[in-house]
Amino acid sequence: VWGRTGKAPLFAAREMRVLVMREDLSAQLHELICRASSDLPADVEAALSRACAGELAGDNGRRALESILKNIALARRDGLPLCQDTGTLLFWVEAPPGFSRGGFETALRTAVGRATAEGVLRQNCVDSLTGASVPGNCGSGSPKLHWREGEAGRLRISLILKGGGCENVGRQYALPDSELGAGRDLEGVRRCCLDAVWRAQGMGCAPGVLGVCIGGDRATGYEESKRQFLRELGNRSPEADLARLEERFLREANRLSIGPMGFGGKTTLLDVLIGRLDRLPASYFVSVSYMCWAFRRQSVELVVKADSLALADALPANNGRPR
Repeated sequence: VWGRTGKAPLFAAREMRVLVMREDLSAQLHELICRASSDLPADVEAALSRACAGELAGDNGRRALESILKNIALARRDGLPLCQDTGTLLFWVEAPPGFSRGGFETALRTAVGRATAEGVLRQNCVDSLTGASVPGNCGSGSPKLHWREGEAGRLRISLILKGGGCENVGRQYALPDSELGAGRDLEGVRRCCLDAVWRAQGMGCAPGVLGVCIGGDRATGYEESKRQFLRELGNRSPEADLARLEERFLREANRLSIGPMGFGGKTTLLDVLIGRLDRLPASYFVSVSYMCWAFRRQSVELVVKADSLALADALPANNGRPR
């Protein structure tokens, strides 16, 4: 089921699609990419509409949001990318036991290559040493795939397209931080988040969304901060302390008056989504990821028949299981 919802949780399943074979999986992935690129989720569009209504008529921030909303409608109507930077492809997959990861990756490469050839995706993957384009956007570490084992008979796939502008303004802090006066507590986390937003200013295409992880190591902290973007906007953390911090920081960030695209105004952030991981006693990291207004995410859930588990490439059924 695609992740455009009304009142239901963003990725709750209301219908299922049956997966038949590898070619079918490639087609499903291609459609997922196309929808993510051109069809902004309903919760994000609603937040942008509320923000537009809250800005003063005639102000630059209001004009910026009006242009953004027109762009969203045109992209959806014509099936065209929402942004010229079609972003990094970040996939989160929950696969049934025995489902071939190798087969999935083969289908994924086919889908990404097709979407690139069609112009749904920009040629966005380049060799870090030579700067040369990598054909089909499939290279070392691209697309990004987070894989774990889920329940039998269900394949859940979520995709986020994350542009380079918003990725460039993400930050990671090691507490305590004497410059910020930030200690190893939630007040210190709050100071880090405010600093990240202030340093971003209008870069990253505000109004944006902050994904935050408290704890973990340097790698898992950033990974978890981006996983927060799978949450529906307005869906508060189940942990009361984090929920209160999300609400407080959202209010305080919007009082900075950076505004849409940095033009000034009442809406600098659309939401703040905070998670946590356990950590070593020696380390206290706060990882802050920023997502631009072009918050492109979609999800699909497929019913997997028993004869579709291996999917292809003559791989044993357990060869591609999550590691």
